[in-house]
Amino acid sequence: MTEHEASVVHPSPAELLEIARSIAAEAAAFAAEARRHGVSVAATKSTPTDIVTAVDRDTEALIRRRILEARPDDGILGEEDATRIGTTGLDWVVDPIDGTVNFLYGIPMWSISIAVVSGSTDPATWTALAGVVANPTTGEVYAASLGGGATRDGEPIRANEDVPADRALVATGFSYSAERRREQGRVAAELLPQIRDLRRLGSAALDLCAVADGRLDAFYERGLNPWDQAAGGLVAREAGAVVGGLGGAPATGEMVLAAGPGLFDELAAMLEAAG
Repeated sequence: MTEHEASVVHPSPAELLEIARSIAAEAAAFAAEARRHGVSVAATKSTPTDIVTAVDRDTEALIRRRILEARPDDGILGEEDATRIGTTGLDWVVDPIDGTVNFLYGIPMWSISIAVVSGSTDPATWTALAGVVANPTTGEVYAASLGGGATRDGEPIRANEDVPADRALVATGFSYSAERRREQGRVAAELLPQIRDLRRLGSAALDLCAVADGRLDAFYERGLNPWDQAAGGLVAREAGAVVGGLGGAPATGEMVLAAGPGLFDELAAMLEAAG
């Protein structure tokens, strides 16, 4: 942290959450209206199945404008545009549409994800201060601030507790890389007989919020980007879930696992045993 950053007086996590909530609401309405007018693929990224739409780009541009109007000196890390280096020590981590394939196909599981972190833009070392995940098709908004708990539509939520692994409903996701998907499929096949069932919903941010809300018992995925997990990870933690990696590591692109305390350890052991 620079001397300038150390001297900056930051808003509280609750104040940052209100800014994020307002921006997410506007972005959700914008993206939902654009979806009603039809969507097509604008480009591909890492593989032919890793797509981006014009709505992704336009939604992120809107979010960036609103962030800079409210917090002109903060940094921004987004999925679709270049990183903006700030001077305050605060960074906004933005996924304009998490679940782009669902968005393209009209599956109602996609979201706007906006978080504010301090200290770093690396999930291994940042401190998440505030986060909002909005599902425009259902109207549900998940929100959390550091130490302030987690909510869905303003009502407190809590992750499920004391769920044994063989009764756990677990979600996961798969890479755009065919080679990594093959390995993820092998791990899923090994895990599946040991749990209640497995789900693949298509939006990591909403998966993490579903753990927070008790709609899922756990979620794991390898290969998530910072913007996939920033807001949802905070919502899950503030709802009482453990969010981390394997072997005591923090949640990073290597692995994100979210579950209630006892279940977390059981699933971590199963995933480590599966390689």
